[in-house]
Amino acid sequence: MDIPVWQYCISMIGYIILLLVIVGIMRKHYKFAHWFWIASLLTFPLWLMGGVEGWFRWAKILSVILPTIFVGFIRIANYEKREGRFWSSLQKDWVLWFVYGVLFLNIMEATIKDFTMGNMFNALTGFLLCVTIPFAPKYWEISNKKHGDLIAYTTVGWNFLYTTWNAAFVYAETPQFFASSICILLAAELYPIIKRRPELYIIARVYTLAAHLLLRACFVNLFPTLMDSTTWYNADVMNYWGMINFALIVPFVFWHMWQLHTGKAEVSFRRGRTELN
Repeated sequence: MDIPVWQYCISMIGYIILLLVIVGIMRKHYKFAHWFWIASLLTFPLWLMGGVEGWFRWAKILSVILPTIFVGFIRIANYEKREGRFWSSLQKDWVLWFVYGVLFLNIMEATIKDFTMGNMFNALTGFLLCVTIPFAPKYWEISNKKHGDLIAYTTVGWNFLYTTWNAAFVYAETPQFFASSICILLAAELYPIIKRRPELYIIARVYTLAAHLLLRACFVNLFPTLMDSTTWYNADVMNYWGMINFALIVPFVFWHMWQLHTGKAEVSFRRGRTELN
């Protein structure tokens, strides 16, 4: 599809702004976010009409929407300190391990897909991203202040490497949606930078990805019409991109492990603080 440059600029910038607004709303209005994502399951018939095709797409949307709903439950449970067996169970450390596991699973899904597509260097990068996710529950928490945020003390370096790895994956897997995927990755990257809180990266990623997948599932032609990026694909670019990602993550892995080994992670991961309002 022949799309003028100005359309890419307007649609992509507009989409990034929309996603930033969505993250802000979902963070501040945790009850609204909770019920919104439960209600999103009512759009399931639209998914069956062509919005979701293939094992990877089904695995992806289900492994994002359902955990997003779960995040809503644990935010309410921890922020409001609700009582009762069900709500009390959601205030225990196992929920942080669960969210950690979901992040691990989502990265591994794409990593396996990368392997099947022959993108070995990018796949290895994905594997090493899994290895360097800060452990739960030590570096994860559900805030009992303000909005009941999901806090994950990922480092600035990890956030960047995840962004460039995921962008390269989408570039190879669905180049048609690369432009729109860049928007959700940039929005998740920009939000914690704007807030000066890198630990908000994961919650920003949760809501931007969930919103994007829901839009793709319900409005099949939306992104191809606004920002089809099929013609952007180049196999050589993909190969070099994967190599660069791998070259960047190898020293990061050594740094990450050194921080854990020397006990410096408490400062370098948390940046010397536990939580800011």
